[in-house]
Order: sequence, then C-alpha cells, then structure tokens
Amino acid sequence: MSEVAVQAGILDRALRRVSTLWRDMAAAVAGTEQQADIAARLRDCLEAKGGEISARNRAASMAEAYRTLDEAGRTDFLRALAAFDSDPAAVARAMEAVAAAADPAERAVATARLRRALEPPRIRLLTAFAAIPDGVKFLVDLRGDLIARMDGDKLLRALETDLKGLLAAWFDVGFLELRRIDWHSPAIVLEKLVQYEAVHRIRTWRDLKNRLDSDRRCYAFFHPRMPEEPLIFVEVALVQGMADSVQRLLDEKAPVLDPAKADTAVFYSINNCQRGLDGISFGNFLIKRVVGLLSDEFRNIRTFCTLSPIPGFRRWLDAALAKGDAALTEEERKALKAAAPAPLALVAPEGAAAPADPLPEDAALLARLLSRRSWHRDEAMQKLLEPILARLCARYLAKEDAPGRAGRARDPVAHFHLSNGARIERLNWRADTSENGLRQAAGLMVNYLYDPDRIEENHELYVGEGKRPVSAALRRMAKG
Repeated sequence: MSEVAVQAGILDRALRRVSTLWRDMAAAVAGTEQQADIAARLRDCLEAKGGEISARNRAASMAEAYRTLDEAGRTDFLRALAAFDSDPAAVARAMEAVAAAADPAERAVATARLRRALEPPRIRLLTAFAAIPDGVKFLVDLRGDLIARMDGDKLLRALETDLKGLLAAWFDVGFLELRRIDWHSPAIVLEKLVQYEAVHRIRTWRDLKNRLDSDRRCYAFFHPRMPEEPLIFVEVALVQGMADSVQRLLDEKAPVLDPAKADTAVFYSINNCQRGLDGISFGNFLIKRVVGLLSDEFRNIRTFCTLSPIPGFRRWLDAALAKGDAALTEEERKALKAAAPAPLALVAPEGAAAPADPLPEDAALLARLLSRRSWHRDEAMQKLLEPILARLCARYLAKEDAPGRAGRARDPVAHFHLSNGARIERLNWRADTSENGLRQAAGLMVNYLYDPDRIEENHELYVGEGKRPVSAALRRMAKG
C-alpha cells in the first residue's frame, strides 16, 4: 500500500472520529436543552398562573407530552422533575429556628415550618398531575418508569421515594374496592386479566372462560380513580381436596363441579398488576377478604389453601450443590451413580456453561439427570428423583433464609404467604410439568394452608419471631 493511501486512511479515520464526537456533543446539547425546556414548563405548572383550570390544563399537557417521549426524553423529564428539590437555605433557617425555640409551643410551631421547608416542590407537581383525568394512573406508570431507571441515580431515587409515599397514602386498602370478576364483567377488565396474568398464562378466551366458570372465582382490588385497572387479583378453584396439579386444575375439558359439593378453595394464581405499585402491599388484605367472602358464601368449604410455584428452588439447588452446601445421602449418591455412570468432569447445571473445574460429585450427578429433556416422563427416573428433590425442596422452603435476612424465607412466594399468615403444608410432585415449572422447581409445587383460626398467630410467628409455620410431615421431610 502506498504512503499516500496510508495517509488517506488515517485522515479518513480521524474525520470519522471527529464526526462521531460532534454528533455526541450535539446530542448532549440537545438533551440539555430538552431538559431545560421541560424544567421551564414544569415551573409554569408549579406557579399555577391563570388559576386552577389553567394549572390543570398545563399539567395535563405535560402528562400527554411525557407519554410521547422516547426513553431518553423520559429520563430527561424525570431528572428535571426530580430537580425541584427543597431550598437548602430555607431548610437551614427552619432548623435554626427549631434549635432556638424557647419552649415546647414555640418548638412545635418551628417544627411545623421545618416540615413545610423540607417538602420539595416536586411533591406539589406530582399532586397537580393527580388532579387531571387519569392522573393517578399516570403517576402509577410514572413510578414504574422510575423504578426501571433509578440504578444508583440518587436524584431519581429521591423522586421515587416521594412518589411512593404519595401512592402508599392514596392506595391505602381502606380506599380500595374488592370486586368479583366473572364472564359478564366489562370486556376491558377481562382483557386486563389476560394481560396481567403472569403465573399461569391465559392462552385463549376459552381458557379465560374456564377460569371464570361457576366452580371458579376471581377477585380483584380496584381504586376509584382507576376503575378499569385491577391492582391485584387472585384466581380461586372450588374443588374437593387440596389440588396437587396445576395442569389438572386448569384442564378445560374437566367437568365443572357443583360449588355446593366443594370442600376446598384453592388460590392458584395471585398477580400484582401495576409495576408502579411495587412495595405497596395489598396481597395479605386480598387473601383475607376473599377467605371471608368464600366462608360466607359456601358453608361447605372448610379448607383454604394455595397451589403455589417455587420459583427459586432450582436456582438455589444448583448453587448449593455446586458449593457443596446441599449434600446427598450416601444411599442417594449410589442410586444416582447407578443411573448416571458417565464421567463427572464436564457436567454443569442446565443452561450453564461447562465449568473450568469439575463440579462436585453430587451436583454433577443431579445435573446430568435433570438435563435429560424427558426425565419427567421416565417413570424409573421419577421414582429415583422424587424423594431426593422433595427432601431438598422441603429444606429450601422450611430452613433456607434469604441472603442477609435471618428468619426470612429465601423463596419469594414462600415469604409472601408466610407473611400473610399461611402454613407450609404439602409438597406436590409433578404438579407443574410445563417448561417453566420444570425449569424453576423441577415440576414441584407447594400448598400453603390458610387456616382462618390461625392466620394472625402464624403471621406473628413468622413476622415477629422469624419462625416458619410448617406441617409436621414437611418438617420431617426437611430433616431427612
């Protein structure tokens, strides 16, 4: 290649770098200008010029503008909103007044002024958005966007804290309406049910109709300002005896049971619908209210329980076996070796890359067998694995704590139900043979029992003392 060509190539690369730099600078300037424009419009909303109607129209205009922004634009909007913080000088003066107060009455007045000084103007802006049509839903979605963007951004975290406080007050359970959803509910509500069902996806309208039949119930909390948006809903099956398979429970071809013959209500799916309400709990109130409603409607129902997934089991099991924290018994090890005699060195848990170092023997043995796609359809393999996986799962539910949280169940679904006053009652083998059920928990599911006479006692036992109510049979299994 000639020297001229080489120099031309170097110049071309240099020009491309300069061009990229100018584009980045232009984007940064445009972002700064957009943020400044947003801040100016927010300031107009804050000043409320022209009276209440004009202020509300400006807030509505800003909300509509936010919905049209791209991801970068929304981040600029949120940062501009978060920047409306308390005036440090005013806070300092108010603190000095509290410190200088001569008596309790003067201190009370000074403290009230300090609270007003501490309240950032962005709270007034958020409240202004709440006053517009669909404003409460707008703020719920806004917090959902904030949660997805915070990632260490202290300014956005401060805004999220303020917004969560407002929503927690506005969504107090005393303001919520509990409604039954059935096949005759408005179509928009039924569509939301399909959209928000995340535990057991609703595949078709026929599937939905089956879940709303006469031997089924569905209840949801609604807010008066969001009448067509369920906040959380629970699906219930009225059956005979505790359910032990979600596939049979959701079988569209199964005969419909006369509810008067049911003796058990099974809560098989509970879904939080609004990401923006994360951390604002309704689930415990929902389950207790539904237990009360069903008790009044069906005197024949004596048992209230769940059929729940165990989403963290396989992840915990793979890690515990790999670290040697969940050893197999010698008998289990011999049985697995007989079923999986291949070399151990290159085996890894399903979906993981082969490790640089060989896995511990126990982990390699189980991983090899569970990696077989048809293991759950092989009767001999099921007979071999059932007692091993059930024992380890019982230990996971009954004994394993969340990292750094002594006394708190490691599994998030277990923590939810134990916090609500349930008891860990029974493990069910091959209860969810879907791809997701096998991946999460090797097909295992668990029944949590809600005994109306023991709910409060169980709640205090777990939340207050860090002790898990567990059935005698499952406790013995966890010790094995």
